[in-house]
Amino acid sequence: MGTLSFYLLFFLVGFRLLHTYSGILRYSSFADLYRIVLANLIGITCIIIARLFLHFDAFLLPIRIRDLIFMFVMATTFMVAARLFVKFIFDKINENGPVQRAFIFGVHQGGIALAKAIRMQEPVRFVLKGFVSDEKDVVGHMLQGVEVYEKNIRLLEVMRRKNVSSLLVSPLKREELFSDVEYLNQLVDAGINIYTYETAQKWDGNEINASQLREVQIEDLLPRDEIQVDLEAVARLLSDSCILITGSAGSIGSEMVRQIAKFSPRQLVLVDEAETPQHDIRLMMRKEFPEVEAHTIVTSITNNSRMDNIFKAYRPQYVFHAAAYKHVPMMEDNPSEAVLNNIQGTRNIADLSVKYGVKKFVMVSTDKAVNPTNVMGCSKRICEIYVQSLDKALKAGVATGLPLAEGVKEPVTQFVTTRFGNVLGSNGSVIPLFKEQIRHGGPVTVTHPDIIRFFMLIPEACKLVLEAGTMGNGGEIFVFDMGQPVKIADLARRMIRLSGATNVQIEFTGLRDGEKLYEEVLNDKEITKPTFNKKIQIAQVREYDYQQVCGWLDDLVAISLKYDNMETVRQMKHIVPEYKSQHSVYEVLDK
Repeated sequence: MGTLSFYLLFFLVGFRLLHTYSGILRYSSFADLYRIVLANLIGITCIIIARLFLHFDAFLLPIRIRDLIFMFVMATTFMVAARLFVKFIFDKINENGPVQRAFIFGVHQGGIALAKAIRMQEPVRFVLKGFVSDEKDVVGHMLQGVEVYEKNIRLLEVMRRKNVSSLLVSPLKREELFSDVEYLNQLVDAGINIYTYETAQKWDGNEINASQLREVQIEDLLPRDEIQVDLEAVARLLSDSCILITGSAGSIGSEMVRQIAKFSPRQLVLVDEAETPQHDIRLMMRKEFPEVEAHTIVTSITNNSRMDNIFKAYRPQYVFHAAAYKHVPMMEDNPSEAVLNNIQGTRNIADLSVKYGVKKFVMVSTDKAVNPTNVMGCSKRICEIYVQSLDKALKAGVATGLPLAEGVKEPVTQFVTTRFGNVLGSNGSVIPLFKEQIRHGGPVTVTHPDIIRFFMLIPEACKLVLEAGTMGNGGEIFVFDMGQPVKIADLARRMIRLSGATNVQIEFTGLRDGEKLYEEVLNDKEITKPTFNKKIQIAQVREYDYQQVCGWLDDLVAISLKYDNMETVRQMKHIVPEYKSQHSVYEVLDK
């Protein structure tokens, strides 16, 4: 016993060097087992060397070498077995607890890192039951004690048989899986919860933080291609410039603020009439971009004298005009306000841009301006007509009668319009509304079973606006490739499935005033030309005489100030003959 106690000191050297005692038994991994073997090997090696040089067998009970080796094997086996047993018991207990059985999509480095991360997570959320791969050389083999299955339609049967409810996506396989929208939809329809790594595109091959796994959102399931934008070229133009953004507190405007702030502008002049959201933008700028000089101003674009004062004080070089009333039913009830805010407000900002020598004016328009069926869409089409006719007049050297500020020798402003559809998650869009309705147990309200819409992420839309706006030469109406249209009823069903809610019904309420079943980005008479980006095209639209347009707008504003809805809309239809009302009291004007 004394001899064994003495020999134990040598083994303690290995345990101390490799810290085998510091591991948590229930989280034991191959690396922990390897350290045990190595620690015991260090101990037995030290004993053999010491016996050769110190000859302490003379005063200790001699032990044969083969017995020492047997002791090494038995000690290592029992230590490894003890850890594996504890881990096995812990995993079995967890399988019966409130955790999700999961497969991991992807093997090799990313999948292994994810497997280790979920096993180390505290509290435990997932129990690994298998890997999924489309690589034939690994399918059917065992990895980390579980089988690797092939990615095919039969996988759903395997997951059901093993009571697997979740699929965790390896960082290295995220784009591959998410590009296969049809397969993703099959998984969602089968009730499989899909989790993706929050910072997948930034993963550097190191350890994964399992707390950053998030459940897939509806935005991930919409059919759209990845959008590539030359942001370096945009940055070269906007850096060290003074940039004015109207509607800076809105969905599009606020995202443009964030993206432009990254380009190190000299000044940002942010204008919006919504006080509380504008205050939020003020706080965001101070927190995220303290180095950018930002001026948050609360006023309306219809206040021409105040806007003139702002242009005079800051002399912006670029103007991004995102301010507008956009809710279709609201503008159907308030056409005069649509004229005064959307049309006259746009005219104010455009004219001031000429007066103060703005290099480029970029207007955010909408697909509802194409063959408009409502007041809001028609108001945006009239905005398009005005800024395009103004750009044409300036290029032709036609006298516009617009004054020029001191220091501005001649008009230099280029006017660019960007036109796209619905953006995901914007204020008033269907996705936040559906989420709220599902949270309250339904019903989820859809206006019509066949209504379809185009969708784009807000950051994607803003990047395209920035590229089109800065790269355009003036006079263009840029239209964005919105991908495949989505049926709103299908979107609602998928959101209900993703939420895990039960007994949530869809209720069809009928088309709202001015609403049509589908939106267009071009009308029947428009053709397009390609541009610097395959996702951006130039619409070839009818051009208008600037002086004639000014006369129309003067009459329209005068009528709108009388707040006679029918006469206001009648004048709008005169300017835009393709405006045909649908589900609206103004349909009588089309007869």
